[in-house]
Amino acid sequence: MLNLPIEFKEKYQNLLGTTKAQEMFDAMNENSKKAFRINLLKSPNVSYPLNKKIPDIKNGYYGEISGNDPEWVSGSVYSQDPSAMFPAHIAQIKPGEKVLDLCAAPGGKSTGLGEQLAGEGILVANEISNTRAKILRENIERWGITNALVTNASPDELVPYFTQFFDKILVDAPCSGEGMFRKNPEAIEYWSADYVQTCKTRQQEILNAAVKMLVPGGQLIYSTCTFSPEEDEHIVQWLVDTYDMQILPIENVASNKISHGNPEWSNGNPDLTKTLRFWPQDNLGEGQFAALLKLPENEVEVKSASKKRKRKKNPNSLSNSDKELIDKVLSKFALPSSISNWKKTALVRNDHVFIPVINPTKIKGLKILNNGVELGILKKNRFEPGHQLAEVLGQLEQQEVIELTTQDEFLSYLHGETIQVNSSLKGFVLVSYKDMIFSFGKIAGKTLKNFYPKGLRILNK
Repeated sequence: MLNLPIEFKEKYQNLLGTTKAQEMFDAMNENSKKAFRINLLKSPNVSYPLNKKIPDIKNGYYGEISGNDPEWVSGSVYSQDPSAMFPAHIAQIKPGEKVLDLCAAPGGKSTGLGEQLAGEGILVANEISNTRAKILRENIERWGITNALVTNASPDELVPYFTQFFDKILVDAPCSGEGMFRKNPEAIEYWSADYVQTCKTRQQEILNAAVKMLVPGGQLIYSTCTFSPEEDEHIVQWLVDTYDMQILPIENVASNKISHGNPEWSNGNPDLTKTLRFWPQDNLGEGQFAALLKLPENEVEVKSASKKRKRKKNPNSLSNSDKELIDKVLSKFALPSSISNWKKTALVRNDHVFIPVINPTKIKGLKILNNGVELGILKKNRFEPGHQLAEVLGQLEQQEVIELTTQDEFLSYLHGETIQVNSSLKGFVLVSYKDMIFSFGKIAGKTLKNFYPKGLRILNK
């Protein structure tokens, strides 16, 4: 049983009443719910039961998955709390939009946003923590997103590069974590009324930067995993008061398992009922709060068009000989439309060949972990395709594929071992298990050489 602080219990008894507060406390002592999303960029046939649907999330299901399953390794599914699926869902992203996930790690919401963009437009996924940013990059890579820029920066550091740039920004803000107490009981140790106020101040600082990066008329999705009105309704009302933002109705959520914001917990603004609250006693998932807001469509001064300047050849452009080496490998595979024009769009830096989603010269000075898609590495008189490309190619049916036939072969490959095969294929091939592509390999004779990244390999079979 959770050892909830007395001050916490008294707070919600006052806000909810004794009976409803007790329902919440009881629910917080139940088991947390496991769930996953299927990757619609790849649309695989997963082996998990799909009979327990998450309300309103078309590709969301209750169930538990393993990090050693081919579904996870191939980026076919993402393990995510059911409630946490909703912020990306309510954003209603359209292909071609410019989108920022400002506090993005570990990547559940970024993968949802990138999936909706379907390879068109720009997704910037940012995480201030260096360790968590690396996990974010891995998850975006696994999902097969081709148009993501992964940054490791503070919100203020992003502003000079992206002032009035984004159509939509998702801020899943660091918070007091009350909604995650039953999933992460250690969070209880950090809780105090003072900590709630500290989180509120930090949220306002993050949002001050976020608003500067929205285009006029742009939309902000604000979410937390806390019940605290100070971090939820109060923050939304602060955005209304400070930036004249409009609280929008959330029209693609209809489940009766989801509650609404409480005006009486703030200044009485009736529009606060347009925000969403997820309570553990509603039996959907963990605690969550979400709001959709719109920045005023103020007139923006448009600068007169400058004279066109003759483009200089990019020093990072591929040479013809580079293209020939790369084409010898890539011509064997079906390429998604987002990377099919690689001969014109790809650049090379330190022998790494990539298709940038944003011109590197425009983001010079930012710490970048990933810019678009890394196709691979140029080595002496040869080209070696990269792991991110393998995950991208998993979106389409491929011919140059070695299908592993047993669980033992699959785990051996994840462990970094070579596999003996009987195939007429030669050179670089994609490696698949249960029809889910997850890596490159290279056939030499009867041996499939292992190209699964060392940093992702499992230690024990």
